[in-house]
Amino acid sequence: MSFLKETADDVRLVARGWRWGRRAQVPRSAEQWVPPARSTVFRTDWSRRRPAMAAREVAQKAGLEPLFRSQVRTRVEGLDVLERTSGPVIFVANHASHLDTPLILLSLPDAWRRRTAVAAAADYFFDTWWRAVGSSLLFNTFPIDRRGGAMAATPGEVLADGWSLVIYPEGTRSTDGWVGRFRMGAAFLAKEYGVPIVPVAHRGTFAAMPRGQGWPAPGRRQLTIRFGEPLVAGPDENVRDFAGRVKDAVAVLLDEDGTTWWEARRRAAAGSTPDATGPKVAQWRRVWEQTESPRADAPARRLHAWRS
Repeated sequence: MSFLKETADDVRLVARGWRWGRRAQVPRSAEQWVPPARSTVFRTDWSRRRPAMAAREVAQKAGLEPLFRSQVRTRVEGLDVLERTSGPVIFVANHASHLDTPLILLSLPDAWRRRTAVAAAADYFFDTWWRAVGSSLLFNTFPIDRRGGAMAATPGEVLADGWSLVIYPEGTRSTDGWVGRFRMGAAFLAKEYGVPIVPVAHRGTFAAMPRGQGWPAPGRRQLTIRFGEPLVAGPDENVRDFAGRVKDAVAVLLDEDGTTWWEARRRAAAGSTPDATGPKVAQWRRVWEQTESPRADAPARRLHAWRS
């Protein structure tokens, strides 16, 4: 018995020290002083071909969607904007949780979902072969290198092939659930390739599964998601101004989801939409406020009476 116990202890010790998936074991406090590793190019064009598309359809509809629906409840608003829009488009959304991507993809009509790819961080989702293959197959992701390395495919190439994109301009998940600084990559792509941006705002994913949590909280938390009117860059509008307009549109959608369509539109017209970055208070208070899920019994508030 002593021999078996010692052997088990040795196995546990090795398991704790083993570099599973070859991920670096550098303390987070020291990461800024570690030279960035050269990115490995991972090709994802195979995931946008017919065999992979067929496999993804089965995996999403027969596996991912039933699992997702069993863990959370969702309310989707604004999909009618896609009926008046022809692809491809760039879906620009706030980013608070790993639940964001399945929420967006599973909320889209099937025809849109099948032709939508997701930009994902190369240093996280493509750092190991099994994570790269899994995310590419299930979510149709392609790598975006946040450290400036070489990539096998660029967002522009994917967009030019007729695929819509999901892009999170914040670049990473929020640490407190509030919207962070928007980078200008999505606005640049939209202007460069002449495609519209569809702003997307969702609430509840941070409360259901915040950063650092590996599974949704019990109790089937409520998630809400809203799709806004497509935005097109003006001929004389620069990328910075367009990116600011996109962020403002996401903020209006978040305000609309938390109040009413009419109240949000009045505040938007008056230039008094609440700042999506949140109040300037202590960090624990910011996190505390975002741990509350949206109301499950809130009625649909999007009005269309005056829309032509």
